[in-house]
This record gives sequence, C-alpha cells and structure tokens, in this order.
Amino acid sequence: MDSDLRGAAVAALIELARSHHYRDRADAGKALAALADTPEALDPLLELVLDPADTYVTRVTSEALLRRKDSIGLKVVASALAIADPSHSEWIHTAVDDVLTLFGDDRDNAMRLCEEMSHDTDGRIALGARQLRQALAEIDPVFGPAQRGPTPT
Repeated sequence: MDSDLRGAAVAALIELARSHHYRDRADAGKALAALADTPEALDPLLELVLDPADTYVTRVTSEALLRRKDSIGLKVVASALAIADPSHSEWIHTAVDDVLTLFGDDRDNAMRLCEEMSHDTDGRIALGARQLRQALAEIDPVFGPAQRGPTPT
C-alpha cells in the first residue's frame, strides 16, 4: 500500500468535498468512505454525512460508510447520528435500511460492532452507536443469518 498516493487521493477528495456542487460532494463522500482508514478522511466524512446544503450527500456518504461493514464506517455514521438534526437523522436511517436490510449476517455484525462502540470513551460515538443499534434491532432482514448445514465428510 502506498501511503503517499493514498494521502494525495484523500487530499484531492477533501478539496472535492468543499465543492459548491452537491454531486461533487456526494462523489467525494463515496470515495472518501473507501479511504476512511486514513485519519485525515474522518472529519471531512463526518461533515459530508451532515452536509448542510443537501441531504443527498448525507445519504450517499452514509451508504458508502455502511457498505464498509466495519467499525470505522460505523463510527463515523454513529458520530453523525448523535448530533444530526431530524432531517439528517432520517436520511441516515434511510441509508441504514438500504444497506443493512438484505442480509441478517450484515445486520447482526453491525449490531455487534455498535454494542462494542456503545462503550466508547467518546460520548458522541457511544450515544450514536446506541441509537444506531436500536435502529438495527428494528430491521427484519430479507435473508436471515446464514444456515449452517452439516460439514461434508
């Protein structure tokens, strides 16, 4: 992995995230979500989830973060959810539904990660993780947890 190239990509995407055009900001959110393991991406991602000008950016960025299916993406979403106004909160919940209602294993993994994060020392992450876990508990996935059959011999 080339950290210099990743850093340059994050810097360019942070610039794109400052665009006046909502599509540019949404594209920056999707791409930055893939680089969320880069510390410099975290604050801009939080700002994009809480985009003051267009909730399309909120939804797209939240979906991309949730599709990571890891604690990094969930922490950004949880942190945003803890301080989101009702409109942003609604679009974050829509992203949760869009990403995590299909497979029970994905929903269950997100619930487990949220349970762990609910004890985070950052109060905002802990609060948002509890809110996110509650929303996840209300989801009835289309496909339940994977059924494990007998192991072939």
